[in-house]
Amino acid sequence: MKDVANSPQAVWEALKEGNQRFVLHQQQRPNQDVLRRTELRRGQNPRAVVLSCSDSRVPVELIFDVGLGDLFVVRTAGQILDPAVLASIEYAIKSLGVDLVVVMGHESCGAVAATAEALDGGKIPNGLERILVEKVAPSILEARARGRNDLPGYERQHVIEIVIQIKHRLSVLQERIADGRCAIVGLRYLLSDGSTQPVISDGVN
Repeated sequence: MKDVANSPQAVWEALKEGNQRFVLHQQQRPNQDVLRRTELRRGQNPRAVVLSCSDSRVPVELIFDVGLGDLFVVRTAGQILDPAVLASIEYAIKSLGVDLVVVMGHESCGAVAATAEALDGGKIPNGLERILVEKVAPSILEARARGRNDLPGYERQHVIEIVIQIKHRLSVLQERIADGRCAIVGLRYLLSDGSTQPVISDGVN
């Protein structure tokens, strides 16, 4: 993504094109050679920050067919937020100057499915796994309030809720969306065909 214009829309278009190559098995696998590794010793200049699920089936750089130094990636189970995650996203915006924030949920998300099961069965996991259920539960309750009562609906709503939270809690993102320097996109990745479905966006088409 080194030659992509510095604009949220241009970065978004580049990611969509990379994902299309991935879907069609036409990957270019850019920026993965020795020269690129050497260049990055001087510092990084990623074009987007991506918050995605930690699921082993969701390899962010492969999905968008990008290489070393192209994306600043933050991964948590169920792409849930906490202060460290928000601080990482804020760092990418303020200090690295990324053009785009991406929140990527996915098909067959274990954290979302486990939370739905816990809500239906009334049994919440013990230990720290309880945090995952507590963080995802509001998204499922909101989905149900809107008449979405299946796993894909829960996953899409969870992406929407995470995007809303990031925008609400990061004033620097609000400011940069307003002046056109940054944008945010929420996606749902389909394990079945490798494509990414746009769910919500602000600042790009």
